Amino acid sequence: MSFTRESAVDAAKKDLATRLNIEASAVEEQGVIDEDFPDMSLGAPVDGEMSAQMISSGWKISLSDGTHSYEYRADKYQLRLYNFHGKNFVVS
Repeated sequence: MSFTRESAVDAAKKDLATRLNIEASAVEEQGVIDEDFPDMSLGAPVDGEMSAQMISSGWKISLSDGTHSYEYRADKYQLRLYNFHGKNFVVS
């Protein structure tokens, strides 16, 4: 799958809604910024993962459920949830 900025935000909203067991319409977009990440895991490696150490350009996506903020990181190849309850997750 190839992501655009918009499709990454949509996928992140759907993923967060599923994880929190809420409607996707309850997930608020707080902002999306262009970001250069330090490696191919977008600075959000999962346990035991090794990734190429080269700059990867993508987007930092900030979402909220109305009380908490959540961060997703994406590029055109992948989407990751950053530091969700202390862990990183590969979404797609």
